[in-house]
Amino acid sequence: MIELSHVTKRYVESTALDDCDLVIAPGETTVLIGPSGCGKSTILRLMIGLQLPDEGLIRFSGQPLELSALPALRQRMGYVLQDGGLFPHLSARDNVTLMARYVGWDAQNVSRRVEELAELTHFPIDGLDRFPLELSGGQQQRVSLMRALMLDPEVLLLDEPLGALDPMIRFELQNDLREIFSRLSKTVVMVTHDLGEAAFFGDTIVLLRGGKIVQRGTLQQMLNSPADEFVARFIQAQRAPFEAMERRP
Repeated sequence: MIELSHVTKRYVESTALDDCDLVIAPGETTVLIGPSGCGKSTILRLMIGLQLPDEGLIRFSGQPLELSALPALRQRMGYVLQDGGLFPHLSARDNVTLMARYVGWDAQNVSRRVEELAELTHFPIDGLDRFPLELSGGQQQRVSLMRALMLDPEVLLLDEPLGALDPMIRFELQNDLREIFSRLSKTVVMVTHDLGEAAFFGDTIVLLRGGKIVQRGTLQQMLNSPADEFVARFIQAQRAPFEAMERRP
């Protein structure tokens, strides 16, 4: 579905991605994980064309991701940010329907799709006319997800969509999101810093460090056969709090 071939992305003082090769399988959920600054979010921004690689090539369904093709290709992708990225001066409904109105959907189709998405994401219909600041953090993320799904895209890109939520709301949304992924059977690429969340969602986990992919596979494969010492330490660091609780009398 999406392929990065020898992709490098540099900023002024650092290299965010270094000669990266990555293939995203259609219909699966791929989770990108790793320490801060490892290149996870850069990959998503490159996939949707918010940034262009300095070297290498990105393909979407075999088509090179070039400037001339971006407007059409972006309508085939949904993008969810950590803070939702909602426009504060628009109601929830207007945020959700923005792209559909832009591409010329008629009012009846727009209304029907909004009702479908509200049911899918468990968002209350009476909340659609509220503004983002009148919604809880969890509700804002549901609106952001509805907006990303409005045009029924082939691919969903989610950049730490649950990272800013409190644990109770995050737990609820994790279950809802996995149900949504299962029902829609879409290709999903998700960024998280949480190993447990990666294992919960991911068919494939891709672990990055310093702009390079160090290992990909399932959590069990990483546990049983870590590619190097960093992989073992990364997993151990995230497991440590739970193991400490298990050791308590």
